[in-house]
Amino acid sequence: MIVDLRSDTVTKPGPEMRKAMAGAEVGDDVFGEDPTINRLQEMSAELTGKEAALFMASGTMSNQVAIKTHTRHGDSVIVGEGSHSYLLESGAISALSGVLPIVVGKGGTYTKAEMVPAIVGRSVHNPQTTLVMVENTHNQGGGVVFPLKDLAEICAETHERGLKAHLDGARIFNAAVALGINVREITKHFNSVSFCLSKGLGAPVGSVLCGSKLFIEGALRFRKMFGGGMRQAGILAAAGIWALDHNIERLSQDHRQARRLAEALEELPGVEIDLNRVQTNIVIFKINRPGLDSLKLTVRLKENGVLALPVSRERIRMVTHLDVDAAGIDHAIKIFHQILG
Repeated sequence: MIVDLRSDTVTKPGPEMRKAMAGAEVGDDVFGEDPTINRLQEMSAELTGKEAALFMASGTMSNQVAIKTHTRHGDSVIVGEGSHSYLLESGAISALSGVLPIVVGKGGTYTKAEMVPAIVGRSVHNPQTTLVMVENTHNQGGGVVFPLKDLAEICAETHERGLKAHLDGARIFNAAVALGINVREITKHFNSVSFCLSKGLGAPVGSVLCGSKLFIEGALRFRKMFGGGMRQAGILAAAGIWALDHNIERLSQDHRQARRLAEALEELPGVEIDLNRVQTNIVIFKINRPGLDSLKLTVRLKENGVLALPVSRERIRMVTHLDVDAAGIDHAIKIFHQILG
């Protein structure tokens, strides 16, 4: 048995999703003529409460196109600690948009009080802040859900100052399911929203960027500039449509599996884990045992059929998803007990 907990990006399309892909009606999307992509975009805009949407190759492309559309070279952008958009996207925030990330908060979330002092006003000497970004749920923060109260206050202050707000919602449906609310209750605060189809929703490829019609018109040019003008990509969009129709509510199963795994890890000697941060489908823990670091432990786990991802010398990340069932979690727990118990 192989239990792959490295990421929710490792999911593979099942028979029904493959059937939808095989039967997809296609056209040239650069000309706006792919009916399946157009349907996915309309569906995504409706789900997030925005006027329009644009299919992207990846979450990284979605974020970087959004940054490019909202900012100018030399601006500054406020992000939370460990944010994917500046830490895990190959430096694109500076290389492609020429903007300076200003990091606030701790563990991925932050408050209005932490954001306001970091805002840079108009000046010939300083990089003016034009964009504020929120990541929800937060990957490096262990899948934590950004508190709704803080999110609302941050965006209200952002708009009052004439700035733009972008939501990196790669796993935004995980956040909505965890909170038991419609995703629009989160996305309504933002000028633009990106979400991934290829993580917990289980599609093989793709992300969607949503916003106003004017914003999407600008984003369309930058998508082309960044090499994202795909042609008969309705085959991929069909998988995304199927995922949105079938795989949102089931995310709660992944959350329960992650919690069960985290609670089992907490009982083991040499494992440090904050259960308060295990709110969705990501489990990050610290290994504190003499002679054993995260690299050595992941090797031993792999030898026993469990794949995990070391994110530092001491920390390991595991992510539950639709391709890991209860038996897989049982196996992972058993192997951890064999190695650490």
